[in-house]
Amino acid sequence: ARARASAAIAQELGLSLVTFHAGFLPHDPFDPVRATMMGRLRVVADAFAERGVHVAFETGQEDAGTLLEALAELDRPSVGINFDPANMILYAMGDPVEALSRLAGRVVQVHVKDAVATGTPGTWGEEVPAGTGDVRWPAFFRSFDESDLQVDLVIEREAGEDRVGDVRRAVELLRSLGRLA
Repeated sequence: ARARASAAIAQELGLSLVTFHAGFLPHDPFDPVRATMMGRLRVVADAFAERGVHVAFETGQEDAGTLLEALAELDRPSVGINFDPANMILYAMGDPVEALSRLAGRVVQVHVKDAVATGTPGTWGEEVPAGTGDVRWPAFFRSFDESDLQVDLVIEREAGEDRVGDVRRAVELLRSLGRLA
């Protein structure tokens, strides 16, 4: 019911895409929790598709392989990926450049967000201003270009003391990499 209500609001607002975390999909395709989650994701995807709204799962909580397998299993053309390179680092789910290359065919939006990997396994890394973390932005955008992605870049900053300043720095990073005029 909540998915249907949210889809109706998205349609009313004229949105064509809604993004969210699918939520820690088990890597094991035979895990019974995965089957339950996939069933629920189908319901959500279908509720939005009925309203003409696509959905995209944000990267980070699953590695690229698990996410690709889940999307194939889900088998919904209205579902894509909101690629967040920082989340790949924060959740220790793989190299963002390699993951982008693997997932590019399903990417419908990219977050410009950066992070530093944790030094303590089992704990979360730290989100930092774009350009100051572990995302290798020049290599990331080479992969972006090689994949011929034609998707929106969305600056996201969820932490920090000067988020507005950090967003401005992200804009400058994008300009320096030839992504903005």
